[in-house]
Amino acid sequence: MRRKMIVLLVLIVLSSVFTFGCMINSKMGKAPAGERLDRLKKSAHYKDGAFCNVEVTPHSALGDSSLSTAYKMMFGKYPGSKPEQKIPIVHTNLKTFPVEKDVIVWFGHSSYYLQIQGKRFLIDPVFSGHASPVPFSVKAFKGTDEFNVDDMPEIDFLIITHDHYDHLDAKTVKGLKKKVKKVICGLGVGSHFEYWGYKKDIIIEKDWDEQVDLGDQMTLFVLTARHFSGRSFQHNNTLWVSFLLETPKRKIFLGGDSGYDKHFEAIGKRFGPIDLAILENGQYNMAWHAIHCLPEETLKAARDLGARYLLPVHSCKFSISTHAWKEPLSELVRINTNYHIPLVTPRIGEPVYLDQLDKPWEEWWKPLK
Repeated sequence: MRRKMIVLLVLIVLSSVFTFGCMINSKMGKAPAGERLDRLKKSAHYKDGAFCNVEVTPHSALGDSSLSTAYKMMFGKYPGSKPEQKIPIVHTNLKTFPVEKDVIVWFGHSSYYLQIQGKRFLIDPVFSGHASPVPFSVKAFKGTDEFNVDDMPEIDFLIITHDHYDHLDAKTVKGLKKKVKKVICGLGVGSHFEYWGYKKDIIIEKDWDEQVDLGDQMTLFVLTARHFSGRSFQHNNTLWVSFLLETPKRKIFLGGDSGYDKHFEAIGKRFGPIDLAILENGQYNMAWHAIHCLPEETLKAARDLGARYLLPVHSCKFSISTHAWKEPLSELVRINTNYHIPLVTPRIGEPVYLDQLDKPWEEWWKPLK
């Protein structure tokens, strides 16, 4: 009897491990292969089996010691890294917006909805409550995860800047499948979408300095970023990108993740002035300096782009680095006294009307702990 119990226990444990492994593997997606791999190998930015940045960047993007730094991020304790109370949000019904209104709604971190010239865009949506394949890790702050797939209207263009878990969430994009007309992403990222059941003919994968005609005199330019990619132990097998959306009335820069570098100035010279730059400002530290901007560098990037307004993102939902949760916004405001770039700082869920960017924006995070 004892032997049977031990065998049963071992089988249960093995079954649980197998199930858990399969679940994580499904969330990881699938690496490029076949014709897709052949295509990305032809990119000028693909060398020695991986994509590479324009400027030399540490392979692991962790600087001093990747293993020790990763351990610190996962198990270290950092004061103020998570808010003590529920973050207040605005409960906006996206489905009731008149389609003629040009508006942005930020969902925390790097997820946001953009409605412009009658077309609906959704950028890097993460609505699963986690920015990790492991359910109990990198959990969203209280109050920040109240928007979900069911709240989204029909989406004309699902835009993905790169395939890290805090930008490409398997549960979310699977749930969105029936609502999405087109997916636009960097080379190789479409492999994940096909693996999760998206039809090949709605996926548009582009290299740096390519573009997509969206119709109605709207163009999406696919541009450089200084970052990296990968959803498993293999890095840089898909391409990370930024985007410039140009309409007859506006130019909007969708920055994704990027360390500060010369490409911001180059993009500014090519497209500037830019009406609104949406730039990462959070989850930084000196070990990740090559692939994430410090707050002052976010301001420098906006200046280089010739941005008339700056909407900072990549904060206020997940704790992925060592800084206090509200430090990115507090530091940006403090340092901006030297740059004087008009900041757009909405609450999560608060509508940002593109013809009212100059309205007074409250520093809503200041009284929170």
